[in-house]
Amino acid sequence: MHEQIMSIMGEKDSSCFDIMAYAPGAAGRLPLTDDLLRNAPSGDLFGMSQNVGMGWKPGELNGKQFLILSTQGGIRNEDGSPAALGYHTGHWEVGLLMKAAAEEISGRGGIPFAGYVSDPCDGRSQGTTGMFDSLPYRNDAAMVFRRLIRSLPTRKGVIGVATCDKGLPAMMLALAGMPQLPGVIVPGGVTLPPVDGEDAGKIQTIGARYVSGELSLEAAAELGCRACATPGGGCQFLGTAATAQVVAEAMGMTVPHAALAPSGQPIWIEMARQSSRALMVMESKGLRMADIVTDAAIRNAMAVHAAFGGSTNLLLHIPAIAHAAGLTVPAVQDWIQVNKHVPRLVSALPNGPIFHPTIRVFQAGGVPEVMLHLRQLGILDESVLTVTGTTLGEVLDWWESSERRHLLRKQLKEKDGVDPDSVIMSAEYSRRLGITSTVTFPTGNIAPEGSVIKSTSIDPSVLDDHGVYRHRGRAKVFTTEREAIRAIKSGGVLAGDVVVLLGRGPSGTGMEETYQLTSALKHLSFGKYVSLITDARFSGVSTGACIGHVGPEALAGGPIGKLRNGDLIDIVVDRNTLEGSINFVGEGEVEVSPEEGALILAQRPFHPDMRPDEALPDDTRLWAALQSVSGGTWRGNVYDVERIITALEAGKKVLGWH
Repeated sequence: MHEQIMSIMGEKDSSCFDIMAYAPGAAGRLPLTDDLLRNAPSGDLFGMSQNVGMGWKPGELNGKQFLILSTQGGIRNEDGSPAALGYHTGHWEVGLLMKAAAEEISGRGGIPFAGYVSDPCDGRSQGTTGMFDSLPYRNDAAMVFRRLIRSLPTRKGVIGVATCDKGLPAMMLALAGMPQLPGVIVPGGVTLPPVDGEDAGKIQTIGARYVSGELSLEAAAELGCRACATPGGGCQFLGTAATAQVVAEAMGMTVPHAALAPSGQPIWIEMARQSSRALMVMESKGLRMADIVTDAAIRNAMAVHAAFGGSTNLLLHIPAIAHAAGLTVPAVQDWIQVNKHVPRLVSALPNGPIFHPTIRVFQAGGVPEVMLHLRQLGILDESVLTVTGTTLGEVLDWWESSERRHLLRKQLKEKDGVDPDSVIMSAEYSRRLGITSTVTFPTGNIAPEGSVIKSTSIDPSVLDDHGVYRHRGRAKVFTTEREAIRAIKSGGVLAGDVVVLLGRGPSGTGMEETYQLTSALKHLSFGKYVSLITDARFSGVSTGACIGHVGPEALAGGPIGKLRNGDLIDIVVDRNTLEGSINFVGEGEVEVSPEEGALILAQRPFHPDMRPDEALPDDTRLWAALQSVSGGTWRGNVYDVERIITALEAGKKVLGWH
């Protein structure tokens, strides 16, 4: 045992025992005044001592203080190599943005501070119990970010640097929830696609394709090695990470043309400096987050989301941002209205019709280019303020004639041979190509509160002549994602089946993301003939006839929890009118109407195998309970403090607690 301790302690060099017990401290004098000593809180004074103790020059302590928050993960060496890996590329390089932002602040006489709350990777946790913490992380991280902001009482404004699926929504919630402070979001950008290979969305299906004989072991290994072609940034498709960046800019929370910048490159670094300058302008003009994040800004973001064909996960995050800001929370009818009136203008991964990576969307003009088209349609409110201190209309006027726009679009055409107007299209061109709007919200006896499908991603070959998806098939019911993916890989799911995954909503798994299933169905040859219905949610890259967010969730009494193998399910999704239905219409050989089906389901017991996942952490169980009394999925899975307190007080009375 002595040898084991010595192998751990390894204290062969006695020089490490030469310890100093005192140090001289910083040279100079704090810039104290009679007024400060008489009236400033002790925390402000002690803060000065700590600032010089960390190395700040005493003579420069009177600058305005600004806080830079980040989701940085991992430890990078000076040459960029890893000393310790991060969870994902999305938070690996953002420290470079923080450093550039800090240098800009200090160069202008300010004092930058920095704090960190790292974020998980939805891609890394797919199919694992790590997914049970994914969505709950968002609320908790936003709370910690806000605590960090409040814990630096002398800050004059906040920069939030974040990139990916939950870290960026958390940062947006945090800043929106500090309405009296100036704030700027710095999106962490995107990784580049490989010259020869697959994007980070498709690469996550190598297991399913290998088992199905559609990919060799050698090809899987080589493609997997190249998928993340650069070390930083979010994935190369319009998934949740990219869509969240787009939405942040659409709300006016970023400088112009910030979303989807190529991580690590000069134009990306410069964005951090621009953001620092914007924050200092906001502070000087007395502008606050409440002036930026308004009901009109939320509506603009919903319109831009539809125009991009963005991730359905933003249907959870945009309402949550509105709630954090104390604004009107968008309801299902608001989403339906927006998607019926806003054309999809962006052709990119994963929706197509041409599968451009996100870097091309940035080069084609990104968010401001899309907003130019929406302005022509009269869809946007141009009077909203942005973090530049100017209106959206003024930003778009600048963008239209800017050198930046001209050079990047020219580069895309001349260097890559890609017409920027084929990436970001006019409404007329989009109509000529038959591109439909983004999402539909089917209801029916399986989903009386509603559900969502990215209807634009349904394979056109399975639509009828009128652009309607119709599928009447038998249910294959699963209560865990692991069972469902095993069935897909082993031939237990066939063309024509309706896969039903139940009990995987907030109360069952923390509303896990089921990308394993949706990606496998997308990239398997028979997948377009299979539908999926679940009370869980999907990755932003998911495509096909995949219907999620079914409400009520099974464990909250939703009728989806009463479905059985062999039940006849009828699905109708009209991509043109954005109307849809999902109904149980028969058992055995007996077919019934949707109304009769509702009565049958009402009399049935719940599926005997349905229960919260045995690995569900207590932290997530608590999150599920709090968000449930706050309005659940269709209010953004938020913590509504007033509703939670009301429920607790009512419960205390019923239980006789004092």
